[in-house]
Amino acid sequence: MKILMIVIPVLLVGIYAFKRQTTLVPNTKKSIYDFVVKDIQGNDFDFSTLKGKKIMIVNTASKCGLTPQYEQLEEIYKKYKDDQNFIIIGFPANNFLHQEPGDNEEIAAFCKLNYGVTFPMMEKIDVKGKDQADIYQFLTKKQFNGYKDSKVTWNFQKYLIGRDGTLEMIISPKTKPNDPSVIAWITK
Repeated sequence: MKILMIVIPVLLVGIYAFKRQTTLVPNTKKSIYDFVVKDIQGNDFDFSTLKGKKIMIVNTASKCGLTPQYEQLEEIYKKYKDDQNFIIIGFPANNFLHQEPGDNEEIAAFCKLNYGVTFPMMEKIDVKGKDQADIYQFLTKKQFNGYKDSKVTWNFQKYLIGRDGTLEMIISPKTKPNDPSVIAWITK
């Protein structure tokens, strides 16, 4: 009986830890490859399948002055996805002046209809605040990403991840996706 009283709590802790495998632990550096998120259709999207690719992660919104950046994002995705082994991952977020009010289905339709988006879009998340998604905790906290602390300042902030899964650059929301500094990073 005493053994069961010890074993059962240990098993429960182990099961909980397994289920929360992407939960970030303070002062533990991680890689982008440690994350599994949901895409805009609700399917698992495993970042470990992107090993060896350069990755741009961008928080998006449909009703923002910067929304036309979808056009440049799609343009560079099509141009560099094969030759440079490059991918863009979009994360819709409603954290700035309610500029992404739609649900996942509405966002997907908007992106496809208005900008012909073919790069992977994930489900709508929080990129800041108390409900900040784990992947954005990784992107914004040096203790996890090993690069630097940052804040998501607006829609269309870009995080550039190298072929080894580490954060290499953070690009301002106002800097266009096809800016020479971004293109130089993609092609180097």
